Amino acid sequence: MDSAISEAPAQAPERTPLADAADTGLKIVIVGGFGVGKTTLVRSVSEIRPLNTEEYMTQAGVGVDETTGLAHKTTTTVAFDFGRISLNETKVLYLFGAPGQERFWFLWDRLFSGTLGAVVLVDTRRMSDSWYAIDRLEHHKTPFVVAVNRFDDDAAYHSLDEIRQALALPGHIPLLDCDARVRSDGKRVLITLVDHLYKLALAQETTT
Repeated sequence: MDSAISEAPAQAPERTPLADAADTGLKIVIVGGFGVGKTTLVRSVSEIRPLNTEEYMTQAGVGVDETTGLAHKTTTTVAFDFGRISLNETKVLYLFGAPGQERFWFLWDRLFSGTLGAVVLVDTRRMSDSWYAIDRLEHHKTPFVVAVNRFDDDAAYHSLDEIRQALALPGHIPLLDCDARVRSDGKRVLITLVDHLYKLALAQETTT
């Protein structure tokens, strides 16, 4: 009996309709390198069926897209992913996942427009892919947190302190582990970002 229950497929989470009173939209962007898990994170936390612009990778991308360490990846985001989380009756969080390949980076600056804050997803197998995301966010003065998406096939474990040093992250920027496939982990990343934004807003109030 117990084994039958444990093997039963999990029920899909109930999809919450947008409240009629919703009048405030808050925009969050999720950025990072190619194949780091941005689409997966949006999919895992969104209360609606996410909009994504994934297409199958073809021979046209060979020699253009850097796929080292991504042998099993067959699709790629070519515009952006979109998801939604209702915070309460009036406030809604809109999630935008940015495309990861270098040839689509020109879209990032437009995605950052009107953004409340951002999540930088990091794959420690391809750490250097995160530098451009951090650089662009700092250029736009967009607050962000960094979440390390731990992959099952990553044999080399790097501590958060080592990752902070490798990315030259200041101590005030939150850095945490996550599994982008797990809804509770995704929610924890977003809560960390919201807490970070709240602390920054309080600090700004005390200096004005």
